[in-house]
Parts: sequence; C-alpha cells; structure tokens
Amino acid sequence: MLANGDATSGAGVTVGHYGATRDMTGRVFLDSDAELLFIPQTGSIDFRTEFGRLVVAPGEIAVLPRGMRWRALLPEGAAHGYVVQNFGADFRLPELGPIGSNGLANVRDFEVPVAAFEDDDTPHQCINRYCGALWVADVPHSPLDVVAWHGNLAPYKYDLAKFNTIGTVSYDHPDPSIFTVLTSPSDTPGTANADFVIFPPRWMVGEDTFRPPWFHRNVMSEAMGLITGAYDAKAGGFAPGALSLHNRFTSHGPDLASWRAATDATLEPHKIDNTMAFMVESRWPLLPTKVALASPALQSGYDSVWDGFPKARLGDVKP
Repeated sequence: MLANGDATSGAGVTVGHYGATRDMTGRVFLDSDAELLFIPQTGSIDFRTEFGRLVVAPGEIAVLPRGMRWRALLPEGAAHGYVVQNFGADFRLPELGPIGSNGLANVRDFEVPVAAFEDDDTPHQCINRYCGALWVADVPHSPLDVVAWHGNLAPYKYDLAKFNTIGTVSYDHPDPSIFTVLTSPSDTPGTANADFVIFPPRWMVGEDTFRPPWFHRNVMSEAMGLITGAYDAKAGGFAPGALSLHNRFTSHGPDLASWRAATDATLEPHKIDNTMAFMVESRWPLLPTKVALASPALQSGYDSVWDGFPKARLGDVKP
C-alpha cells in the first residue's frame, strides 16, 4: 500500500495488508530483501520456521528475519492484518536514555520459536523474494528439516499488552517517540529508517492540557493502522484494518468532532481503554502504490474532516 525503499538501496520500508484464507502446504517462503514485521488484526498465524514454531495472535507482533524460510498455517481458517517490510537496519529496541533500564518494551517479554523440525520427503516449492522479484525453486523435501542452529538471530514475537507505557503526569501531549516498540535506525540522528510505535490502553491525566495530538507537522512520515477499538484523534471513518498516511511536513491533527469533544471535556483522569493503534514512521516520504490508489475503500476528500473549524482565540477555550 505504501513504499519508500528497496533492497538494492538497503533503506526504507513498505507498509501493506496481508490476507490469507488457507494454509501454505508443500511450499515455503523467504524474503531475501527485508525483514518482515507482521501485525495481526484478525486471526492467528502459526509460523513454521527453520527455527521452530511461532504462533502469533491479534494483539501480538512477529518479526521474521530476512533470508529465513517459513510457512504459515491458519488455526482459525483465515487471517488479516498489516505487514511491514524493512529494507534498512534490523529492528531493535530503542535507546531508553533518561527513562533508564525499565520501560516501553522490555527484553524479557520477547519470545522465540519453540524448537521443531519437519521430516517430510514430499516435493516442495521454495519461493524467494530477491531484489523485488519472486523466484521459485523445486526441492525434493521440506526445507524446514533442520534440527539444530548455532547463532544469535532468530524470529521473535511480542505481546503488545506487555508494553510499559510512559506518559505525562503534568501537562502537554508527549511526542509519540515514547511509544516506540521497535526502531530501525537511520544514518541521521533523531530520525529513523522506520519506527514501530503503538497507542495502547493508558491513563490520561495531564492538567490544563488538550489531550489528543495537537495540530502539527513532522520531519517523519506517519502511516497509521488500527488493530482494535478506536483512535482518540479520529472520531469516525477509521475502523480496525484501516490505514492512513500523513507524509512528512504535511499539517494534520484531530478531526473536528474529536477536537470539539476534547475541548469540551472535563479534565479529570480517565483511561483510554479497549484500543490498540499503531504507527510506522519513516524519515522518507511513503508513496501510495497503484493498488492503494485504485482501492474501492480509498477515502476520497479525506481533508474534509477538518472543515468547519471555528477561528479560536485565546479566551475562547476554557482552561
């Protein structure tokens, strides 16, 4: 749906959807171009990999390293979600800086596959994505027949409910960087090849503060998705499974309905609950694909959500 890089440049990402209605049988896949970040929205995926088995459900994420063979099985018979191809530096945990040793996504909560292998001598297809093209090799057995590995690179998954959210306890809406789960650094400090950030259930307690994101422009492009629930800066039209884009230097912020609700709200502690949104940020523009622009689900006239804003003066907004 969105892209800004490729394997030959060694930088950039793609952000898209996946949909599956049947198991992969007699076939495995490997992406030699990019590591893959899967963000399930409906339906679990049972990944069978060269390292073993990794079952990932909605509310969790999985990262499969580039060049690793795997197949996908569907315990519920179908699955849909988001997938990110990362052509740049491998995803890692962000530096915590003044936060200290604990907070955000903790190392102890990441899981690797349960060791397993297949002893299957039936013919298989091995499909390889290499330099943007798909290549097929026929092999006389399952490529997932490895019984042991020695190394330090493996697939992993993470339960987003275990994210230790950091937020303000005084005033002002904090920068979304404090919600970073994984980052792929770039060669420019302060910007990333790709950041994966989430907006999970959390308490809002800021005083004398407009609590949703205010109107802003970024030096990073923002691709946002919704796994479940609603997002506090979008009152309608942004359902689970949707994908939005605000490219760098593009002004954006809450729609009119969200702005009115937040402006009139009584500023008392309240919890944003039953939601999980995410964002993939990148220092480069994300270009919509032809498939995205031709989709019947494309929201035309998106900028109309900001129509009707009154001219606000300092005394018009209550403290």
